[in-house]
Amino acid sequence: MLPVPIIIVNLKTYSMTRGQGALEIARALEEVAVETGTAFAVAPNAFDVRLLSEQTSLPVLAQHVDAVMEGSHTGHLTPEAALAAGAVGSLVNHSECRLRLADIEHVVERLRGCHMDSVVCTNNATVSRAAASVHPDFVAVEPPELIGGDISVTAANPEVVSYSVEMVKDVAPEVKVLCGAGVKSGEDVRIALQLGTDGVLLASGVALAEDVRVVARDLASGVL
Repeated sequence: MLPVPIIIVNLKTYSMTRGQGALEIARALEEVAVETGTAFAVAPNAFDVRLLSEQTSLPVLAQHVDAVMEGSHTGHLTPEAALAAGAVGSLVNHSECRLRLADIEHVVERLRGCHMDSVVCTNNATVSRAAASVHPDFVAVEPPELIGGDISVTAANPEVVSYSVEMVKDVAPEVKVLCGAGVKSGEDVRIALQLGTDGVLLASGVALAEDVRVVARDLASGVL
């Protein structure tokens, strides 16, 4: 479903990335996507999925869905609810919202049943291999010690990226690989693609940017 190479922007839960703030960021990314032909997607908090899916043409991902069926599960987020709100997929097992492998498998299966993309986040090559065994659409490797930092994984630890690609493809050649943690520039994106990935997953580099369009154009330059 999601085209590659792709730049997925996680808006997390900052005060400035909800509601109107989320919409302004998404519209800026949409503008750059049209201008450059680069594929962008955005993952807002659950309350903003419908807003962004209805007000922009960007693919919208949920940040998380739960491994529960529809029914008596107060407070949980189901894939079906995310789909109804306009999401085309979901992040799974982000470092800030970890799941057990059995739950990851359940969520991936449920997303597949809803014809939605699954982006399973991992922290190293070994976990990437394990995640690939449940056949998600994407595995996104993000060393947690680099998340939100100033040094990209592509510079600090390129081996974890290339080795994760190798491990994933060894288990499930059809699974696409992304990398993230500290990614902020077009050069980071260019190196990520050279290392064999299908794109990047990032957050603060865009979500906290003073000028989202400038940053997005720079990121897109790494794809062009």
